Amino acid sequence: MTRSWPNGIGLEVTERKPALVIEKGANFIEVDAEGVRFATVEKAPKGVPLLELTVDHSPSVRRFAAARLMSEAVRVRDELPAEVAKDTKVVKVRSYDSISLELNGGRTVMWGSGEDGAAKARALAALMKAVPKAAHFDVSAPTAPSVSGS
Repeated sequence: MTRSWPNGIGLEVTERKPALVIEKGANFIEVDAEGVRFATVEKAPKGVPLLELTVDHSPSVRRFAAARLMSEAVRVRDELPAEVAKDTKVVKVRSYDSISLELNGGRTVMWGSGEDGAAKARALAALMKAVPKAAHFDVSAPTAPSVSGS
């Protein structure tokens, strides 16, 4: 909100857009780019990946709250190369340093932690270009990435 003296008030509204969705029963909870849950909808928006947060028994929960892990998932999704982001169906978070992706066509990506995202994105793009038919990409250590299932 802004004031416009002497007799006005300005209001700026920014629409939240879903970065990820969480399945809850028959509905989906939309999560924005800051990791904030903001709406519950009956149908997942097209092109928005599902977030699977399975950290209940992970030691990471003691150190990193579920909200922090959700923010890390959003951060990973935001750092993906554009083509990979469009191809991402599921972002799985098992712990702070165990974030993985399920892509269309049954391919998977082990991302690791949310750290070094730009380097991981570059490594992933290079691997996908070099070995386009690989089934699994591991960029958790971006200086030593690997592929399998080609």
